[in-house]
Amino acid sequence: MVQLKEATTKTDLKRFIKFPFSLYKDCPYWVPPLISDELETFDKKRNPNFKKAEAWFYLAYRENQIVGRVMAIINWVEVKEQKVAKMRFGWFDFIDDLEVSKSLLDKVTSIGREKGLNFMEGPVGITNLDKVGVLIEGFDHIGTMITWYNYAYYKKHYEAFGLVKQKEYLENKFPASNTKPEYFEKAQLLIKKRYSLREMNFSSTKEIMPWADQMFDLFNESYVKLSSFVPLTKAQKIYFKTKYLRLINPEYIKFVIDKDDELVAFAIVMPSFAKTLRRIKGKLFPFGFLHLLHAKKNSKDVIFYLIGVHPEYQKKGVTAIIMSQFHKVFQEKKIENCYRTPELEENKDIKQLWKHFDPVIYKRRRTYKKAL
Repeated sequence: MVQLKEATTKTDLKRFIKFPFSLYKDCPYWVPPLISDELETFDKKRNPNFKKAEAWFYLAYRENQIVGRVMAIINWVEVKEQKVAKMRFGWFDFIDDLEVSKSLLDKVTSIGREKGLNFMEGPVGITNLDKVGVLIEGFDHIGTMITWYNYAYYKKHYEAFGLVKQKEYLENKFPASNTKPEYFEKAQLLIKKRYSLREMNFSSTKEIMPWADQMFDLFNESYVKLSSFVPLTKAQKIYFKTKYLRLINPEYIKFVIDKDDELVAFAIVMPSFAKTLRRIKGKLFPFGFLHLLHAKKNSKDVIFYLIGVHPEYQKKGVTAIIMSQFHKVFQEKKIENCYRTPELEENKDIKQLWKHFDPVIYKRRRTYKKAL
């Protein structure tokens, strides 16, 4: 028999966070999160996401052993302002037992119905900067810091509960050597001249901070037309710039500005921390933070985390300026492989952006939905 317990104390939340450590202990492809980072994410007093959202954390037990977990989420901006009556769920992990997964999804369903929502979708996070999608292809590739990994049996459990495909996400990769200057060097010179644009590079995080709010504003403008996009609030912008910018080499953040020094495009690349996170097993101390600093400076793999272009400059080749700058950095740092975050299969513009680099789809993931 499966019993559910809501995780409300710090001790319970640690159990919630650590369950995947046991579930995936023998899996060479799972990348553990930082335990301290997860605790901060789930702290309703510290994380500003909870000013506009609610969340419930549930653990499934059988014979006093944890056998599953789920986070039930309501983003009230989405529900009240965008009129999308969605019950979200994420951080959904379980042993290969349909009774376990069903009990957790039943709890999500009951909360959604109690709150008067129309459908449930997952796995998703609280915001668009959280992880998204259950992996359905690519199980033999190591995960990343910014994606969930799961076993192949998960798909069976979603569909057994009556959930159906909502959105498909693709993950691509290509060797850094494919970023050849002939694809963008001439174009970026013409574009800079035509629109009076120029690149902006950084050598320290301190230099970036005054621009961070503009960057997140542009993020909101760039992605507003995509389905399921929920704009970041002012409090979330402050939180994310503090949380994420410290993990990124300043030379991996590229801006394009106009003649009035207004930001028109940006891109963020992250060093890959996957192998290091596996090594430190979720712990920053006593030496985990040193390993992360080493990976930050020396990783030969990078992840294209975010790219944003102002709507007025989309489809005008502005990203050629950004790629030109990244090429120089990749050459200098001898970067070997480039990976991309999950991108909506329906996003045709993003496919055009990468077409010259001969990307290979190596993972697919999906969100599922069900009417309540």
